[in-house]
Amino acid sequence: MKKSAILLLILGFAVTSSAQDQSGAATEKNVIKVNSLALIIRTGAVFYEREISDLTSAQLGIAYLNYKISDTHLDGVIITPEVRFYIRKNALDGFYIGPYLRYNNYGFDDNSSTGKYEAFGGGVSFGRQWIFKKGFVIDVFFGGHYTSSTVKLTTGTETPDLTRIEGFSIRTGFSLGFAF
Repeated sequence: MKKSAILLLILGFAVTSSAQDQSGAATEKNVIKVNSLALIIRTGAVFYEREISDLTSAQLGIAYLNYKISDTHLDGVIITPEVRFYIRKNALDGFYIGPYLRYNNYGFDDNSSTGKYEAFGGGVSFGRQWIFKKGFVIDVFFGGHYTSSTVKLTTGTETPDLTRIEGFSIRTGFSLGFAF
């Protein structure tokens, strides 16, 4: 995916307008947050979530990974679109189920080979998001994930073992942010 297409997707997704409830008070329709658990594996993950209805929201996550597995260094982008279905009529604040897709595009270098790792997958997350006074947000989630990938060598003849990030895995997160 070209960088300009990704940028247009993000900008189109992020265009929002402020909303008011029937009493005229401002209501939160948007959330920006960072997954603090992703920082453990040297990944910066930022999410934008937008309320669609009383029970649903759409979220787009963009992440940059810079990580080493054994002798293999990976760096690249992760794009994660997600739809969230909230249990009660209060989208953005409550328990939710969120099916999502994920696209990974990394470069790799293991001292004997270099190349590209591209993966597509998806899964379902279960979580709870809280919006506190002044718009502070905490989002805790857990779920299952499946990834299928391809590896293309640029130099070298030996494909690195990337089986740790392929197949079934667990997705967890503890995100902090703000609602507006």
